[in-house]
Amino acid sequence: MADITKEMTIGEALNTNPDIAPVLMGIGMHCLGCPSAQGETLEEAAMVHGIDVDELMQQIAAV
Repeated sequence: MADITKEMTIGEALNTNPDIAPVLMGIGMHCLGCPSAQGETLEEAAMVHGIDVDELMQQIAAV
């Protein structure tokens, strides 16, 4: 499976591994299918939600 990077949009990351959806939902990213998910990177989303992007990436890598 391809690696997920913080530069990927939420949509790209979900297309790469749909199993990360519960991780994203768990940190407050509830609009995984909305238009912003197609244009917002994981790094940008982490910043908006007040989450450390490196911690988020560790959680995603553990899936």
